[in-house]
Amino acid sequence: MSVLKAAITGVAASVPDNIMTNHDLEKLVDTNDEWITSRTGIKQRHILNTPGKGTSDLSLPAVLELLEKTNTDPSEVDMLICGTVTGDFVFPDTANQIAHKAGIKNAFCYDINAACSGFLYALTTAAKFIETGSVKKAIVVGADKMSSIVDYTDRTTCVIFGDGAGAVLLEPNEEGHGLHDFIFKGDGSGAEYLYQKSGGSISPSTHTTVDNREHFVSQNGRPVFKAAVNGMTSTVKEVLERNNLSKEDIDWLVPHQANLRIINSVADMLDFPIEKVMQTIENYGNTTAGTLPICLNEYEKTLKKGDKIMLTAFGGGFTWGSTYLTWAY
Repeated sequence: MSVLKAAITGVAASVPDNIMTNHDLEKLVDTNDEWITSRTGIKQRHILNTPGKGTSDLSLPAVLELLEKTNTDPSEVDMLICGTVTGDFVFPDTANQIAHKAGIKNAFCYDINAACSGFLYALTTAAKFIETGSVKKAIVVGADKMSSIVDYTDRTTCVIFGDGAGAVLLEPNEEGHGLHDFIFKGDGSGAEYLYQKSGGSISPSTHTTVDNREHFVSQNGRPVFKAAVNGMTSTVKEVLERNNLSKEDIDWLVPHQANLRIINSVADMLDFPIEKVMQTIENYGNTTAGTLPICLNEYEKTLKKGDKIMLTAFGGGFTWGSTYLTWAY
């Protein structure tokens, strides 16, 4: 009897039309193109600047394109999970808003908040529903409107982030393709290094928190860099070892697009050839939960059925992990 796997059968992505270049940022903060490029590898990022539009609106074009590409009727979708930290509201969840706007009426939906690891966590969670046979078609979205929580007077963070969304369709597969293994980790002591101080139940929004600019991303770059590189590298190695794989067996490494230095450091520590490392950081910046599906969409035409792919991510909090899969189409 064949083992049921959850396979990606389609991918799509969407970013806003509005582009903010490094030269645009020079007009806002004390920075320049050379400084940003040399430290992050980013040249531009897309920004959703339409009033009244949020993460569900950012995600909708990707989901609609995904449905069209895979010839999937919205009524066929059983579940939709969205990885995000910039939901439309505190509640209701953004996944429900995406489903509503896409005409998906028969699915149960919810969000996963794991920062930049959100898509990876959501992908593996949805895969488990597929593997049990309780779900036939699941859409997994990774999306963030980071411009809504970025302080454009803070040059250490505003140069990094962009807005973007990606989505994949998961379906059962009996050919052996799909998600095979994963390792996820968490360390709450890392919260002090990468977090949003106010807006939650510990420090609800007040005039004081707004005046003190406490509703923006706060990051201490050095410990985050070290933890991100070590976390992604160690879990990739552990997944490889557990599945009796070498780095030569992996066709593509797909790391979270935090910045180019982190991407290169992970590749170096794994001794992995850079030409087999997916990179979109230059044109999109760090779209947090959106980076991994955006990568898969950008490289979709390069991928071949049976390609062995290692996804790895690291997010604030801290959250991190790696997932091993084979491409199904």
